[in-house]
Amino acid sequence: MVGALASPVSGRRLAVACELRHTRVSMTSKEPPLDRDALEALTESTLGHYQSRAERFWEGTRDHDVSQNRDALLRHLRADGPARILDFGCGPGRDLIAFAAAGHEPVGLDGAERFCEMARTHSGCEVLHQDFLALSLPDARFDGVFANASLFHVPTQELPRVLSQLWATLRPDGVLFASNPRGDNHEGFNGARYGSYHDHSRWQALVTACGFVELEHYFRPPGRPRAEQPWLATVYRKPRV
Repeated sequence: MVGALASPVSGRRLAVACELRHTRVSMTSKEPPLDRDALEALTESTLGHYQSRAERFWEGTRDHDVSQNRDALLRHLRADGPARILDFGCGPGRDLIAFAAAGHEPVGLDGAERFCEMARTHSGCEVLHQDFLALSLPDARFDGVFANASLFHVPTQELPRVLSQLWATLRPDGVLFASNPRGDNHEGFNGARYGSYHDHSRWQALVTACGFVELEHYFRPPGRPRAEQPWLATVYRKPRV
């Protein structure tokens, strides 16, 4: 909730955030695009949620087994030697620790300042403090991007731009892994967090429109009926031109 933000949402953005929290938007409808105030409001609210709960988030997720997802990225990499991996939405650093332990060279990125501090302490890795909607990434630096439970926080209208930025920071033959909660192509607030909930075909259309080629997809947790698999995991390659 707004009252839990690490810093208050001011004036116009507060009103916009309150209005958005009662709105469920179809991604395929002709709704007007979110303006700058709305984008700033949903970003502040979402980051404020994580910022104010950083320690609890670490304790609740540090032992989650997402090795299936890390392995899905790693088996498609074509790097000679240790891979440069951008952990996009690294949180407090669980997967940075795992990638580094496997001999790779991960770099974290998160919009919540407290997460960045924790990730640096826990992993010893470089961690970039960047808003997903205001990225500044080096060109062709990474062999892989690991976006585990992070890209769904990007509003659909902004996804083509963000995906293009991830494309640009990948080397040729680089791999993008993404795991997102699947849904029926609607977006909006879930409590204080903004999310976009895509089905596979919609997500595939968005990612391939940026030039990526799908390598595989699956649903999580493994071994359960589809109705009990709320997560969609996908792996895409940036082909050589």
